[in-house]
Order: sequence, then structure tokens, then C-alpha cells
Amino acid sequence: MAYEKFTADNSAMLLIDHQVGTMGWAKSMPFEELKRNALMLAKAAKILKIPTVLTSSMEEYAQGPLLSELETILPDAFSARIKRQGIVNAMDDEKFAAAVKATGRKKLIVAGVTNDVCTVYPALSLVRDGFEVQVVADAGASPTKAADDIALRRMDKGGVTLTSTNQVIAELAGSWGTPEGGQLVQVLMEALTA
Repeated sequence: MAYEKFTADNSAMLLIDHQVGTMGWAKSMPFEELKRNALMLAKAAKILKIPTVLTSSMEEYAQGPLLSELETILPDAFSARIKRQGIVNAMDDEKFAAAVKATGRKKLIVAGVTNDVCTVYPALSLVRDGFEVQVVADAGASPTKAADDIALRRMDKGGVTLTSTNQVIAELAGSWGTPEGGQLVQVLMEALTA
């Protein structure tokens, strides 16, 4: 099967549990880098008008609220976020699964705050359900480097395509010469010079 690139017109973005408490547990990457990459994805989704589903898990507990910047960048997706009550695999939550299907897209860009728990299970479930899935490996982390490596290997073996923040933004842009491409270059440059 020939690879058909992910575009703004055929993709949706799923950002899973980028919550301030949980982010502190993801130690395989510096907190600021993890945060920057997750917010770059949100900015790209806004610029390209990509349908985006946000979800959180038990915001009232140690996991804490979603990053407040997500509300600023994607206010509609933030207010419509799916608040799971402890269900580990987001795709096992009926509301989240319905929101994913409601995007009408079969190509999904997925980033979860922890690759070893938040990302691995929904990514594998989505592949099983017939979706094409790119997991943005550097917009998530894990408590240890070993846990992160194992989760990424498991997803790779399970049919998930692994990518990076810059790589997926470039793929979605297609051309830096368009108005949207120019805005995406700004997002990348801001991140690189921060």
C-alpha cells in the first residue's frame, strides 16, 4: 500500500492528558521540551484548522488540569474536552471514542503526555480499528527512558507510525510558501529560539 501523506484535509489530532501533574512524572524528557512540543502541535492544528480532540484524566486529582495554554490556543476543543474518570485507554471511554469518530478522519496524529500509558493503548486500539496513526513521540515522554523506548517499540511493532513534532508539522504544511506554511515556520522558529 502506497503511503498517502497526512494533510490538514485528511487528518485529525488527538492530544491526550497533557496535564500539569502528569507532565511532572514524565521524566524521560525535560518538562519544558515536552510542553513546547505539545503546544506546537496545538498551534499547528489551529493554523491548519485540523479537527482536534482533547482529553484529560481525573483533573481533580494529582494529574491536575490540562495545560492552560491549550485553552488559549484551542478554546473550542478545550471546552469540549473529554474528562475521563480514570479509564486508562482513552478509546475505552465511549465519549472519547465518539469524538474521534465524529472527526470523520481516518488519519490520526496522536500525542499523549506519557507514551508508556496515555499513548500506547489508544494508539494500538486505533490501528486495530482501521485508523492510520502517527504518534508524535517527542510530544510525550515516560517516567524512565527504558519505559519510553519499550512503549515506542511496542507501538512500532503494532503498526503505529512514529514521528516527531517538527516532522509531522512539515508533513502537514506541505509547503512553507503558503500563508499557513509561513505561520507554521513562525511556530517552529519560536520553539527553536525559545
